[in-house]
Amino acid sequence: MSVYNSQTVLLVAALLFVLGLAGVLTRKNIIFILISIEIMLNASGIAFIAAGSRWGQPDGQVMFLFILAMAASEVSVGLALVLQINHQHKTMDVEKLKALKDEVPGELSETSADLNAPVTTLYG
Repeated sequence: MSVYNSQTVLLVAALLFVLGLAGVLTRKNIIFILISIEIMLNASGIAFIAAGSRWGQPDGQVMFLFILAMAASEVSVGLALVLQINHQHKTMDVEKLKALKDEVPGELSETSADLNAPVTTLYG
C-alpha cells in the first residue's frame, strides 16, 4: 500500500518540471542551464515511477533507469562542452556566446587567423 497517492506525486513531478523549465528559460550561465535540464529529467523520472506504481507495472522503474543513463551521458558530454567553451571563449554567459553567431564565415577576423596557427602556439 502506498503512502502517497499517484496524483500527489504527479503534481510534485509537474512542479519540478516547471521549475526546471523556468531555469532553462531564465538562466544565462551554461552550468545552471544543465542543472535545470537535470531537474527536468528527474521530474519526468518521478512521473514514470508514479505511473508505473499506479498500474502496478515495473515499466516506470525501467524507464527511470533509461532516464538515469541518459542523464549521466548528458552530464558527461555537456560538461566536456562547457569546459571547451570556457577554454576557448573565457565566458559561460549564453548571451555573449550568441554574439558569435553574427560573424560572417567568408571574412577574416582577428580570431580566424588563429585557425592556421600550430597547436603549441594556441595552447602553450
